[in-house]
Amino acid sequence: MRLQGKVAIVTGGASGIGAALGTALVRRSCSVTLADIDVDGVGQAAERLSGIGPGRATPITVDVADADAVAAMVRRTVEAHGGVDLLCNNAGVGMSGEVQELLPGHWRRVIDIHLYGVIHGVAAAYPLMLAQGRGHIVNTASLAGLVPSPGNASYAAAKFWVVGLSLALRAEAAQRGVRVSVVCPVGIDTPIFDKLQHEGLPVPRSLVNRDPRAFVARMVGPLYPPERLAEDVLRGVEANRAIIVAPARARLAWRLWRFLPGVTSRVGAGRYERERRQWESAPIGPTDTASNR
Repeated sequence: MRLQGKVAIVTGGASGIGAALGTALVRRSCSVTLADIDVDGVGQAAERLSGIGPGRATPITVDVADADAVAAMVRRTVEAHGGVDLLCNNAGVGMSGEVQELLPGHWRRVIDIHLYGVIHGVAAAYPLMLAQGRGHIVNTASLAGLVPSPGNASYAAAKFWVVGLSLALRAEAAQRGVRVSVVCPVGIDTPIFDKLQHEGLPVPRSLVNRDPRAFVARMVGPLYPPERLAEDVLRGVEANRAIIVAPARARLAWRLWRFLPGVTSRVGAGRYERERRQWESAPIGPTDTASNR
């Protein structure tokens, strides 16, 4: 599907990957519904995007964990433009920590946003796309949804589920005019690294002494600009790729895991264990919140 001039919805559009996707689509003359729970952030992002043209972005405040709100977002887009060609289920939150540190609330938070956020988008837009006889759904997962990610189990669990949902839906929709892709990036330089603390939940001990950006860079390499990822994603959409893995080092890691899973797992576990020994040896300061469970 050529994206020029299409109607698109992008969730998580206030910053990071979502804002980069919105920018790339507006530059392709698309009409973009830019959605986010951040009222001010999404309004500012939409104003900036509309200023660069030639397309236009319209902001909408949406909590993707709310199925009714997501359905209303899709309806508003259809009322304004007569249909939806592209849905990017991209909203996400940062969530990390070792399994023994996680409370049920940590798991619920990541599943509500990363999994149910996608489910709600699919439930709202897919029947409409079937009726149109066209459309493309793009779900943002992660390399953590393809390759084991120690210290990241809650996030990885949700992302593995998103990959499975996307591939199953792609097969189901293939003969009905609707396309589905899943995006599996790693190490993208976005504000998600700054939002690992969640209201009402303790910070896991394993995060207290870590700089998350530096940790990810040591594990997977230099952080990748979201603008470059957005172009990778849209090229993958136009080529109708099932799984869009970026950057190149992520594709290499995926191939190694597929063909040498035992070796890849041992190497990853060893690197993570070295990181763990470093942060466990550092003292926890008096203002740290992880000890209050």
